Amino acid sequence: MDGKFEIGLEQRKATLGAEYVEKNLAAADDFTRPFQEAMTAWCWGFGWGDEAIDAKTRSMMNLAMIGALGKMHEWEIHCRGAINNGVSKEEIRAIIHVVGIYCGVPQSLECFRVARKVLEEKGLL
Repeated sequence: MDGKFEIGLEQRKATLGAEYVEKNLAAADDFTRPFQEAMTAWCWGFGWGDEAIDAKTRSMMNLAMIGALGKMHEWEIHCRGAINNGVSKEEIRAIIHVVGIYCGVPQSLECFRVARKVLEEKGLL
């Protein structure tokens, strides 16, 4: 995984914002730091670190998958990141429609609830 942490850190900051990432890493302790470092290298360095899929498409995939899993705290974080990567309000709505079709209306309602919060914060609603 040589260099994957550095690549991952750069990508993670570009998507989620440097302030958020630095705060998250600073809050890590001896118990959680190894996971933070491994996740940054694996998810962001290995998973996001190549050029095969652009960041916007990766963000759209993440919203669909995390929405399907119902992990709404992570969905909120990645919704902000998706906007940072150029995903539009209309694209977010279309992703939520797909979540509703394949995962059920209650899950799509959860995604809409969180998306509304994020879009309002960003001044997009």
